Amino acid sequence: MISYVTFGADDIARAKQFYDAFLPALGYMVKEGPDGLGYTLPEPPQQRIALPAFYIKPTFDGRPASSGNGTMIAFEARNQQQVRDLHAAALASGGSDEGQPGFRASYGPRFYVGYLRDPQGNKIALFSENPNEPERDG
Repeated sequence: MISYVTFGADDIARAKQFYDAFLPALGYMVKEGPDGLGYTLPEPPQQRIALPAFYIKPTFDGRPASSGNGTMIAFEARNQQQVRDLHAAALASGGSDEGQPGFRASYGPRFYVGYLRDPQGNKIALFSENPNEPERDG
């Protein structure tokens, strides 16, 4: 199980504006400190394993942060409408579009996804596979 993911950022305030546009709607709480941002999910009672956390921090080596080619993190939304709403909110908060929300022919018939880049250039996916919603034709 993944414990946490960390992205580097040169401008923490700008990153916070972007991630605060959609992560709280997915249940994440943010803690801001001198070493950056920490987004965590609440732990259900009696859970023995921590849910994955997501951190935005300055780089440890002091060099400029950069995005990884082929690196992406995906966040699951409740439904297709939430994917559309959060994609739009993230774009309005400094993100850039990498693929409008919709179905993709190369994925399963229920995989509804929108892609973004954060202000640092890291790739983000917002997706839903809600079985109670329409699936892709064909």
